[in-house]
Amino acid sequence: MADGMTAGIALPMDGLPPEQRRWATFAIFTAMAMASLDTAIANIALPAIAADLHTTPADVIWVVNVYQIALVATLLPFAALGEIVGHQRIYLGGLVLFTLASVACALAWSLDSLLVARALQGLGASGIMSVNTALVGHVYPKRMLGRGFGHNALVVAISFTLGPTIASGILSVATWPWLFAVNLPFGLIAIVVGMKTLPQTARASHAFDFPGALLAAACMSLLILGISSAAHHAAAPLVIAELIGGLLIGWLLLRRQTGHPAPVLPIDLFRRPMFALSAATAIFTFAVQGLAFVSLPFYFEDILHRSQVETGFLLTPWPLVVAIMAPIAGRLSDRYPAGILGGLGLALLCLGMMLLALLPSEPSVANIVWRMVICGAGFGFFQAPNMKAFMASAPAGRSGGASGMVATARLIGQTTGAALAAFCFGLVGHEGATLALALGAGFAAIGCLLSFSRLAIRAAPVA
Repeated sequence: MADGMTAGIALPMDGLPPEQRRWATFAIFTAMAMASLDTAIANIALPAIAADLHTTPADVIWVVNVYQIALVATLLPFAALGEIVGHQRIYLGGLVLFTLASVACALAWSLDSLLVARALQGLGASGIMSVNTALVGHVYPKRMLGRGFGHNALVVAISFTLGPTIASGILSVATWPWLFAVNLPFGLIAIVVGMKTLPQTARASHAFDFPGALLAAACMSLLILGISSAAHHAAAPLVIAELIGGLLIGWLLLRRQTGHPAPVLPIDLFRRPMFALSAATAIFTFAVQGLAFVSLPFYFEDILHRSQVETGFLLTPWPLVVAIMAPIAGRLSDRYPAGILGGLGLALLCLGMMLLALLPSEPSVANIVWRMVICGAGFGFFQAPNMKAFMASAPAGRSGGASGMVATARLIGQTTGAALAAFCFGLVGHEGATLALALGAGFAAIGCLLSFSRLAIRAAPVA
C-alpha cells in the first residue's frame, strides 16, 4: 500500500489518485460482496439451522426476515446521517457492526440469540449499502463514474451468482455457523484497508432529524412487513393493518419533513424529474427480478420436473450475463445517456421475460438458457447507467440521500416482485409461474418507457 494512504485524507476535487482508488474500491467492494452474499447464504442454511436449533420452518424463516427488515428500515436514516458525519464513517461503522454480528451469528446457541445477531447484522449491512453508491461516486473521477458503477454492479451480480454455490460448498464440509464465521477475516481486512484509504466526504451543517429517522424506519418496516405478510398468505386483517400503518406513518413523515433542507425521505430529490424517473425505473426493474427469481425455481421443478441441481444451473445464466454486461454498460454510460441505455436494456429484459413465459411444454436446456441470457443481458445493461443517472441528478450535498434511495428502490422492487409472484401462485396454482413471468414482462415494458422518457429531460434539475 502506498505510503500516502493514511487515514484522514481529504477528498480530492475529482476522485482519488489511481493507487489509492484501487485500495479504496477493494474495501468498498469487499464489504458490498459480504452484505450481498449473506442473504443468499442464509436462505440456503435455513433447513440446517432449523434442524440444529430444533425449531420449525415457519419460525426459522425469521432468520431471513429480521435481517431484511433491519436492513430496509434503516437505509434512509443511515444515508441521511452519512451526509452529516461523513459517508466513510457510516460505511466503516456498518462494516465493523456487520463483522462483529457475523461472529455473534456463528456463536448463537438458540433461535432467539441468532435473531438478535441477525438483526444487528442487518443494521451493519444497511450502513454499508446506504452510502455505497455515494462513496463510489467520490472515489472515481467524474469521467469514470459509469465504469465505477459498472464495477459495483459486477460485484453484486457475482455475489448473487456465487452465493448459493459458496453456501452449499461450506455446508458440505462444515456446519452452518461457519457460513457466518467466514465473514471475519474478510471483514477485518476490509476494515483495515478502508480506514487507510476511504476519502473523507463533505459534511452538511444541518442537524440530524431523529424523529424523522424513527418515522422513516417505522414506515419502511411496516410496508415491507405488509408486503412480506401478503406473500406468505398471512391473515388479511394483519396485512391490511401493516400496510395502512405504514402509509399513515409515511403521511406523518411527509408532513414533518416538508421544507427540511435534507429530509430523511428524500422528497426534495423527487422534485427533480431525472431522479424521480430513475427511482421509478429501478423499482419496476427490480420487481421484474423478484418476480423471475421467485417463480422460475417453481416453474423448473414443478412444471418441467427438473432437479434442484438442474434448477440451480438453469438460473445461473441470468446473473452470470449481468456480471459480464455490467462493466460494459458502465463504460458506455460515460458516453451515452442513461435513458437510451436503460431503455434498450429493459426492452431486452421485456423480450426475455415474454420468451420465458411462452416456453414450450418440454423445452431443452439450450432453449431455456438462451432466454435467460437475454434477460441477464437486458438487466445488466440497465443497472450501471441507471445508478449513474440517480447520482448525477442529485446535488453533491445530497449524495447520501440519493445513495440511500438507490438501495431502497432496489429492495422495495425485489420485495414487491416476490410478493406478486406469491400472489400469482395463490391465484392459479402451478400456472402462477407463467402468469408471474408475463407480469414481469409488463413491468419491464413500463420500466422501458420510463427510461426512454428521461431523454426529454434536458435542463438541470430544480434548484
